[in-house]
This record gives sequence, C-alpha cells and structure tokens, in this order.
Amino acid sequence: MKQKPPARGGKGDAGAVRIIGGRWRGSRLPVADLQGLRPTPDRVRETLFNWLQPMLPGTRVLDLFAGSGALGLEALSRGAAEALLVERDPAVAGTLREVAGQLEGGERAHVVCADALSFLRVPLHGRFDLVFVDPPFSAGLHAQVLALLPPWLAPDAWLYLEGPHGGAEPDPGQWLAHRQGSTREVRYALYRRAVREAAATATLATDPDPNGTATE
Repeated sequence: MKQKPPARGGKGDAGAVRIIGGRWRGSRLPVADLQGLRPTPDRVRETLFNWLQPMLPGTRVLDLFAGSGALGLEALSRGAAEALLVERDPAVAGTLREVAGQLEGGERAHVVCADALSFLRVPLHGRFDLVFVDPPFSAGLHAQVLALLPPWLAPDAWLYLEGPHGGAEPDPGQWLAHRQGSTREVRYALYRRAVREAAATATLATDPDPNGTATE
C-alpha cells in the first residue's frame, strides 16, 4: 500500500500546504518558490470544499494553473473520479507527478505540462464537471481563460474562480453565482453554468449566510 508523502517542515512551513479532507487528509504538497505561485489557503479551501462536497463524487475535474495541486488533489481526496492538472513549469509539473505517484489511488491525477491558454485552445480531453481557475493574479488571465472554457465544459458544469478584488468575473448570461467569499487579499466564488440551470437537480451544501457569502 502506498503511503502519504512525508511531511516537509513544521505546521507553519511556507514550503508546503496540506490536503485537508478525504482519504489523503494530512498529506503535504510541496510549494515551489516561484513568482506568482500562491496556493489557495487552507481556510479558503475548507470553505470551498464544504460547498462542493455533495457534487464531488464521480466528477471529472480540470485544475488549470495547478501549482502545488492543492485544488485538484483535494478534489480527488474527497471523491472526484479523475483530475487533469495543467501546470506550465516543468519542475513543478514533475513534482506533481511525483506526489501523485506516492498517493494510494493517485493514478486518477493526470498532469499535463503546458501553458494553460495554449492548452485550452485545443479541447482534446473531453468535458469536465468542475473547473478550478486560479491563475497568478499579476498575469491578468481570468478573462482569457473564461472565454476559452466552453468546449471543455459539461452542460451543468461548476466553476471555481479565485482572483484579486475587482478582477474579471464570468458573464452572468453564462454563469450563475452560487457562493462567494473573500479575504483581505482575494475574492473567491463558485458558479454554476447557466445553460441547464432550470433543469438542474444537484444541490450543494447550504451556507449559513442567507446571501451565500463567506468572509474572513
């Protein structure tokens, strides 16, 4: 039986984040010292995956700008069927493959070393139920990514978008806001594709806030 990757450093180690739920809970994911690489904080991920938990089992996940893999691997840990992780840095992509290879069931993570925009222009990998979009904030890529997503999406797909305050948001004619939250540095939100919203039957966890927001 494969073991969890060894912990790297102490609880406050800036060089790693941890998977916070599911079968791989507690596994540490190395974080490379690269400009723009900014893993989603534990508290934000915990909130996000509480929102997502009812729909995760059996889903196909696309994690663009995968970095440490904190989103895609967390989804697999909590029951997603498979995840495609896209990372343009060869060393980081290699680390992702190494980490996945040490996890029991990690073969469900498929790592592609590619620029996300170039990758999205050639939709060869089928359609996905859930897409994570969390690019480097300074690159200003959110709008370009959103424009290229439709051929990759299942009819009732979900979208997680993380970015700076005041950043690009999805077209409300194509995406319906489901939950959102913020910290001092970032705004994060979960959207449902509007194409089949009227016929959708999946229901996500109820947020205590009647407005469906979370703040930290």
